[in-house]
Amino acid sequence: MADMLFLSALLLLVAFLVGSLPLGYLLLSRAGVNVRLSNAHNLGLENMLRLVGPGLATASALLDAGKGLLAVLMASSLGRPEVTVLAALAAYLGHLNPPHALYRPLYGTVPPRGRGNLTLLGALAGLAVTGALPLWVAALPVVVYAGVTGYWGYVSAATLAGLSAFAVAVALLPVGTPAKLAGLGLLVAAGWRFKENIGRMLDGTEPRFGEEVPLAGKRSDEVVAAFMIHPMTLENFWSARRFAWLRPLVQRGVISERTVRQMAENLRPMKVGELRGIRTPEGQSIRCYLLSSPLLPDVFDTQPELATRRAIEGARLAHELGAEVFGLGAFWSVVGNKGVDVQAAVPEITVTNGGAYTSGTIKAAIPGILRHFESEGRDLGAATAGIVGANGVVAFGIARTIAPQVARVIMLGRNMDKLERSAATLRRANKDTEIITTTDYAALKTADLIFSATSDPEPVIFPQHVKPGTWIFDEGRPADVDESVSRVPGVRIIPGGVVRPPGGMTSAIDLQFGEGAVPACLAETLIIAATGEHHRKSLGPQTLSENINFFVEQAARLGFEVVD
Repeated sequence: MADMLFLSALLLLVAFLVGSLPLGYLLLSRAGVNVRLSNAHNLGLENMLRLVGPGLATASALLDAGKGLLAVLMASSLGRPEVTVLAALAAYLGHLNPPHALYRPLYGTVPPRGRGNLTLLGALAGLAVTGALPLWVAALPVVVYAGVTGYWGYVSAATLAGLSAFAVAVALLPVGTPAKLAGLGLLVAAGWRFKENIGRMLDGTEPRFGEEVPLAGKRSDEVVAAFMIHPMTLENFWSARRFAWLRPLVQRGVISERTVRQMAENLRPMKVGELRGIRTPEGQSIRCYLLSSPLLPDVFDTQPELATRRAIEGARLAHELGAEVFGLGAFWSVVGNKGVDVQAAVPEITVTNGGAYTSGTIKAAIPGILRHFESEGRDLGAATAGIVGANGVVAFGIARTIAPQVARVIMLGRNMDKLERSAATLRRANKDTEIITTTDYAALKTADLIFSATSDPEPVIFPQHVKPGTWIFDEGRPADVDESVSRVPGVRIIPGGVVRPPGGMTSAIDLQFGEGAVPACLAETLIIAATGEHHRKSLGPQTLSENINFFVEQAARLGFEVVD
């Protein structure tokens, strides 16, 4: 008995190791194929055929199926059907979760995310050939898989449906408990592997069978980008349909907000949406995947290492999805030394924080705002301008533009030492302008013009900070100006940094910038992808004037419009 248990355990271990062998990976890699761009995030067998041709695709498929078949055949030598069925599970688990020592030299820290359907097919064939299970039971999941794929088109759902039927059929057979548990184990393992695919089905972003998936360099008339977003509030967390079920549970107190936050901090980046319909006047299509790791704004301040790690994982996911440019939006734009560390960790894809075109939209908008201000009889030369968020690159850029044209500049920020250093730069260049630094929002009460560009998740400017008749240019996203400010007599609020891409953009995700509009940092990501000028990316705290001018010029050429 002890010998039989030892042999059974040994054969199951061998089955696991056989399943983990990266045979298809090695074959395709030797042929020069990047397997990370040929995985379950994007491509099924049908797209693999398009990518590498029928010869390599068939050879790779046979190798993966052969692993499952071989593992089951070896286990059948014991003559115990339950061990044979367990070997099918072991081979599948080995394929999905190869041991670190095996995959790290080949894949790095994260192995390719294959579905494992071919390994499953080989294992099912082995179960039928060896007689461990009746032929109809081994064939049932294949039939269900084909039916669900043909009817619905989602390969992941078809796999889960087929394995559900298999688990039920095995449970009804007069076989031992280990075999019944193995049938259930296959379903559980597949469910865990496909959790992201299930989420994408709920969000409406999962490709269907036969659907051509955008991929960098695949078509000359199409480019692919990706952009990282995150919820600004807990309410935004429910906007992704995969998380909508949590909302009533939180409202009823079944799940606490703290639990939701902890869950969000443990979630890797995921694809939650896609921008479609963007087309330049030259006929070039720009597709953009929206990725998210649902960290709330306070986490970026309290756990910067976690935020940087998630941004790096997002860049890797963007690369695996086939994007060639990866944009960092909202609070993502400041993590990892404003993208520098993210780019260093994932050199295979271009990373940008969007700062150049954000500055460009301001540069394009400010002259018109100032002309309009003067056209209404206001004396710009005697005016006081408040700059909110002056510690940041964008707001300081505004200060440099405004300072020569007004009598007084109030630089408002959080870090007084940094404010003073920036103010010293402005004073040297603008000797006739009074430059004041402060951390007190009450100082804005004397401003005739206010320019705000912070990354605060909540409004920072309220009626008590504003005098009647003030003009406010709000570059902050989300808005820096509370809605109540609009009730102050004569106040004019001008939104900034919002761009409408060409062609009529559609998205299932509400980006909260208005229909068909995106933030300027996202527009920069799209422009880099469209022009192929990857060296224009924005990284780190510095923004080159030549790059700002480049994005303004190219945006106009490509049909991007700044929303007034």
